[in-house]
Amino acid sequence: MKTVHLMIIGFGNVGKGFIQIIRDDAESLAERFGVRFSVVGVNDMRLGSVYDPNGLPLQGLLDAAASGSLDSVPATEHGRAIESMLALGKADTLLEASFTNLQTGEPASTYIRLALAAGINVVTSNKGPIALNFHELNSLAQQNHAKIGFEGTVMSGTPTLALGMNLLAAAGIQKIQGILNGTTNFILSRMETGGSFAEALAEAQALGYAEADPTGDVEGFDAAGKVVILSNLVMGADIRMEDVARKGITQLTVEDIQTAKEQGKRWKLIGAIERNGDQLKASVQPVALPMAHPLANVGGATNAVTYTTRLLGDVTLIGVGAGRLETGYALLNDLLAIHGERN
Repeated sequence: MKTVHLMIIGFGNVGKGFIQIIRDDAESLAERFGVRFSVVGVNDMRLGSVYDPNGLPLQGLLDAAASGSLDSVPATEHGRAIESMLALGKADTLLEASFTNLQTGEPASTYIRLALAAGINVVTSNKGPIALNFHELNSLAQQNHAKIGFEGTVMSGTPTLALGMNLLAAAGIQKIQGILNGTTNFILSRMETGGSFAEALAEAQALGYAEADPTGDVEGFDAAGKVVILSNLVMGADIRMEDVARKGITQLTVEDIQTAKEQGKRWKLIGAIERNGDQLKASVQPVALPMAHPLANVGGATNAVTYTTRLLGDVTLIGVGAGRLETGYALLNDLLAIHGERN
């Protein structure tokens, strides 16, 4: 039986969802994959820092987080800085789940660099470092005989990258199209029933799909980050955020929605990557899809991606694109790929 010693940076919904899974499924994970998880450190900008080389109580972490501080968690140390915790050498894997920054990738990129340079494996659901710095981080991992997992950066626990990078790798992927942002898909679905953009956005915010500042979603930045990740990891490109032609949904009106409906079409915010010879075109923009298109009938906050391949034609994957347990599962799946006996 292998014990994996984890350090967690960022203890919001994703980190707590992961802890809930390994608490509830500890015995089945041990039986099926020959692995147990010991969380030796947690560091969160809001909740504080806690460390114990012998492992922290999982329920204690969840209870303390609910109270707003990790100070009550029984541990050998409180308040140790991230750099110091990594340097202690007890953790063999960093679970990075801090806030996303698609402008600089920081501070998450720095945390990941520190871990990889020390030969510590990394799993992350954070789009920033993977969209902005993947090639550098992957090279650093290889140099230090470490591994990096990133499945949760595109469609949460729905295995979008695994499908494109592994199962379809030899199928000749020519084009990728996806509904990569659940907030905008929810808004467009609501507008089709007659509500205005403002009304649909307000409902999305009330349900927790949209942030108080929804710019990253409705202007296409979030989807653009995922397009960069898909382009670089699945299509083998080397593009950046500024290479993605981006347009959001804020200019779409109810009249636009109804006109498309009368024409047998439906508006979706589509992230697309298409290779033409040596050229790769990447974009995020509203597209009026024919109803027969595999993405046209994906409604609500659901995400989906269609891989157009030479050997298999269109292969479409539909699933959740966000969520506490869903993204926690993505991190778990990456950990099992690195450490589990199924390899």
